[in-house]
Amino acid sequence: MAEAHQAVSFLSSLTSDGAEVELSSPVVQEICLSGLRSWKRHLWRFWNDFLTGVFPASPLSWLFLFSAIQLAWFLQLDPSLGLMEKIKELLPDWGGQHHRLRGVLAAALFASCLWGALIFTLHVALRLLLSYHGWLLEPHGAMSSPTKTWLALVRIFSGRHPMLFSYQRCLPRQPVPSVQDTVRKYLESVRPVLSDEDFDWTALLARDFLKLQASLLQWYLCLKSWWASNYVSDWWEEFVYLRSRNSLMVNSNYYLMDFLYVTPTPLQAARAGNAVHALLLYRQRLSRQEMPPTMLMGMRPLCSAQYEKIFNTTRVPGVERDSICHLRDSWHVAVFHRGRFFRVGTHSPNGLLSPRALEQQFQHILDDPSPACPHEEHLAALTAAPRGMWAQVRESVKTRAAAALEAVEGAAFFVSLDSEPGGLTREDPAVSLDAYAHVLLAGRGHDRWFDKSFTLIVFSNGKLGLSVEHSWADCPISGHMWEFTLATECFQLGYSADGHCKGQPDPTLPQPQRLQWDLPDQIHPSISLALRGAKTLSANIDCHVFPFSHFGKSFIRRCHLPSDSFIQMALQLAHFRDRGQFCLTYESAMTRLFLEGRTETVRSCTREACNFVKAMEDKEKTDPQCLALFRVAVDKHQALLKAAMSGQGVDRHLFALYIASRFLHVQSPFLAQVHSEQWQLSTSQIPVQQMHLFDVHNYPDYVSSGGGFGPADDNGYGVSYIFMGDDMVTFHIASKKSSTKTDSHRLGQHIEDALLDVAALFQAGQRLKRGFRGARGEDLRHRCGFLSSKIAD
Repeated sequence: MAEAHQAVSFLSSLTSDGAEVELSSPVVQEICLSGLRSWKRHLWRFWNDFLTGVFPASPLSWLFLFSAIQLAWFLQLDPSLGLMEKIKELLPDWGGQHHRLRGVLAAALFASCLWGALIFTLHVALRLLLSYHGWLLEPHGAMSSPTKTWLALVRIFSGRHPMLFSYQRCLPRQPVPSVQDTVRKYLESVRPVLSDEDFDWTALLARDFLKLQASLLQWYLCLKSWWASNYVSDWWEEFVYLRSRNSLMVNSNYYLMDFLYVTPTPLQAARAGNAVHALLLYRQRLSRQEMPPTMLMGMRPLCSAQYEKIFNTTRVPGVERDSICHLRDSWHVAVFHRGRFFRVGTHSPNGLLSPRALEQQFQHILDDPSPACPHEEHLAALTAAPRGMWAQVRESVKTRAAAALEAVEGAAFFVSLDSEPGGLTREDPAVSLDAYAHVLLAGRGHDRWFDKSFTLIVFSNGKLGLSVEHSWADCPISGHMWEFTLATECFQLGYSADGHCKGQPDPTLPQPQRLQWDLPDQIHPSISLALRGAKTLSANIDCHVFPFSHFGKSFIRRCHLPSDSFIQMALQLAHFRDRGQFCLTYESAMTRLFLEGRTETVRSCTREACNFVKAMEDKEKTDPQCLALFRVAVDKHQALLKAAMSGQGVDRHLFALYIASRFLHVQSPFLAQVHSEQWQLSTSQIPVQQMHLFDVHNYPDYVSSGGGFGPADDNGYGVSYIFMGDDMVTFHIASKKSSTKTDSHRLGQHIEDALLDVAALFQAGQRLKRGFRGARGEDLRHRCGFLSSKIAD
């Protein structure tokens, strides 16, 4: 009823003559300002695209070249060898008084052609240089003479002050590996997990494949690699993500956590205001390409293509396949609170709303007592339903509530203001941390719009979290954005002494717009069915998060070992103790060294890793023997990781071969068997990419605690980990409660034991084992005590 009252008041205010006169002038002014802002954005984007296209050259280099040609012409020299005279002859004759103008135009055209040819040469030279991966295969800390020469040439040809997309035209395309090498590596990877009989059968299928189908399929992949930007990435997005008909919740999305031990403010609206403003600042830097490209080891640029779809992006469901809808811009965010949807504008005529103004808008939503409309409260559960079902129901929603659906799907991103607190609690830190992970991954089944590129979750106690849809990009991209957001909202924007955002409220701001969903009663059964399915899926997930505080990256560095390989070998030991057998292990590695590269699989369960694990479980083996096998296993893992990053992995090539065989209707029992395998241990490291944004020495607790994802198999585990500073590793473990073979807490204890056992192999680790290792209950009590002390601090 209050809404109707406001509508009547609004209409009556426009009927007076004075109101009409007062509004006529500002609206014209606002239209003019809006047009000027739009043209300013278009010009800015055009200029950035131009700078990106000519990189590593610059517009000043054209001016220098034109001036040199004009100087040579003045000295009666012809650097064009007669070409400028030919150009002058082709230009229209404007009379004798314009003869000099024709000469200047001819010089400008010749300078432009020469400049374009030089830019093309630089692009080709830089692409050839970036195709060299010998530096990646060299031992850490050692650099050969060819690599030093290569690095010097890269720095010469790379130019100065690159923008985010400056290197895109220069990146090499992902190579298609030799099919014989891929099959050989595959057989080597499955040998530890197959019986002799099964391995012999698989080897026979592989030989038949190489003899009958491989050459034809490989030819088509080579053809695609020459024609397309990347021979596998578009198929990976299409068939792994967009054509999947499963629920996005748990099966596809992943989450990122807030600071583990600190919350900058307990005020929900204030934290939301600063976080949203920081995210919009990131989008602004992104659109202006003010961020430098990510450089691997400080010298090799990575592909930036995935950054394009962070904001203004929605995965639209389809009956057979989904599609990704990306808008050029969006000036609002969609907000969910207590079953209601709101549209919150993010800009005013003066530009981006301040954090205090955004806080004011979010506080309006929190204070709004109006109830949810029929069918509105649980509407978002449809985005957690199987994709085919949601696609059919969406047509009804679009017909009856097109404006509301467009406001949600066209938002910059989705914000969920949770009514419950989140994060660590002093009373029960271990349980609360597991619950924090669970609610970020699955929520309550109806309080996330899983189709959006990401959902910002703000809990009632000021804790943050992020739920990310996976199809548009991989974790390092959203992780980069999240690091910027946490650092900016905490260290740069900050909060006042009373916990509010800095600045003053703006009383002239219009209140957030409540979205109206005029939905038919026939949609209720679909919403109820989707909600039951989402709650069932959510209840079946067993999440466990624990910070391993006994040692971290600094200890591993003192052992002269790569930190990722150290953790992976410990995970193999922990999983063997948990299940009593070895299994195929998936570790995600990036292939962004190549244009539009995404990920490749590192098969961490190698023969060398199995030998190490067996030695650790053999009481007759000495520590030096186990240590020697551990180093061999680490070296093997590093070789696989570097091969995957340089485009010589196994799984993406086999995947592309399989897709090509389906297109060509070629039956391959070998490829069919490969893609029927189950990954019972899926792992991933979340990298910290912007350590310069955080002061880990003075503020060690102000570091992101990473995130996690669901298991890839019903009887498997999903394990992610992040190095928090130099002395801690946080693990995120997920499994399904319906499986009698998995237990996330049990695996967590095995991981802790395995890490301490591996550390004890080194002389420096003996003290760690004696100091921290005891009975299992003592380990758990130590962990809970550590968490409680961190909260108290």
